[in-house]
Order: sequence, then C-alpha cells, then structure tokens
Amino acid sequence: MRSIIKAAEWTLGAETAEGAPQGIYSAVRMACGAEAKPTDNEPMPVEVWALKHIGLNPTHRQFKAMVETYWRVTPVEGNPYRESDALDV
Repeated sequence: MRSIIKAAEWTLGAETAEGAPQGIYSAVRMACGAEAKPTDNEPMPVEVWALKHIGLNPTHRQFKAMVETYWRVTPVEGNPYRESDALDV
C-alpha cells in the first residue's frame, strides 16, 4: 500500500481547552485484575490505592500504571487550514 501525505506545517501539543484534563491516571493489578478508579490530573489517589491493595494482599506486587493524555494539532501561520482552526470536529 502506498500513501501520499501533502506537506503542511502544524504544531502538536497538549490539549489546553477548558475542561480537558492534563492526564487521566489509573492502574490495574496484573494478576488479580483489580482496578483503581481513574482520576483526572492527580496520580496520588491511584498511588494510594496501589499501596492499600498491597497492604491487603502482600503478594500482589505488580501493577500496570496508565496515564492518558490529550493532544491538539494546530495549523501554523501560512497553513491554509489555520483560518478554519476554530472549526474543530
């Protein structure tokens, strides 16, 4: 399969729109499948959950930690899509 990508200048950065979280933190216990409740912008509740879980289950030592982030791609000056930048879908 062949792809053609037309050149245009864009910037890629963190989503900064109102209400967009900087990160959503969560964790899953690898063997038993227990999951921490995801939290916006604050990893501490997930970290505390993991420590409490290990306190109740001393052999449950491996977790998968996850952080979900959001990006926005913005056309730079001179990009023909810049004028339609406010029309995000």
